[in-house]
Amino acid sequence: AQCAQESIYNLLPRLEEKPVKPPRYISTFRPSMKREVEKNKARWKTMGPAKVAVPSPKNFLQKHSKEPKLPARKKEQDSKKLPALSVPRRTDHPVMGIQSKKNFINTNAVAAITGLPKKPQPIYVDRRQGDKYLLETSGLVPKYIKKKDYGVTPKYVTQRNEEMKRAQKEYEAGILEHLKKRAMKQLSDEERRSLLQGLKKNWEEVYREFQGLSVEIDTIPKKIYKEKLESQMKQLEHDIEVIEKHKVIYIANE
Repeated sequence: AQCAQESIYNLLPRLEEKPVKPPRYISTFRPSMKREVEKNKARWKTMGPAKVAVPSPKNFLQKHSKEPKLPARKKEQDSKKLPALSVPRRTDHPVMGIQSKKNFINTNAVAAITGLPKKPQPIYVDRRQGDKYLLETSGLVPKYIKKKDYGVTPKYVTQRNEEMKRAQKEYEAGILEHLKKRAMKQLSDEERRSLLQGLKKNWEEVYREFQGLSVEIDTIPKKIYKEKLESQMKQLEHDIEVIEKHKVIYIANE
């Protein structure tokens, strides 16, 4: 195997053969697409303007710049001002020369004698050793009975009652009309005659089938079929007898 690999031809340098690439594919619509893109696309449409205003380095964020600012402090002169007093000052002098002949003692005594005694305010207490509260503002006094519209039926209630009465009348009228449509009607002589003939014809067909039965009924299906025919014949005979007995027949409209 080693001898087979050694050969004089292997000593000669070999040229590497590079694979030839196929020609690049270029679409025939490339020039038209370029013209279409240049026509519809505006400058700076997606990338923005070429130059953007850069913020100044002097306008940097300072400490406590975003905290709420308090209003300016007033001057000390405003705080030194005293509030207006309701009593006269020591330096004020009373108005002199005004005199009154009214006897205030007698006037007050007469007013106290002739005046009506003051009525105590009604109060309530919620428990035995509780606080006192005014009764008038507690909501326990029925002040609503003094209103002008007390005891008067509201308008929306009367309107609703009228609507309910109207709906009830419409419902009753609809029921009466429905009953009139479904009222009984009388059969005419021709209809009665045709009905009677049809029943007799059905009886004859059932009787013909009954006569066609075998003489010996030895199986359950034959017995059931015979009972069925007998019941049909009895029902038909009953209907024929009723129609022949009553000349006037009423039926319901459906």
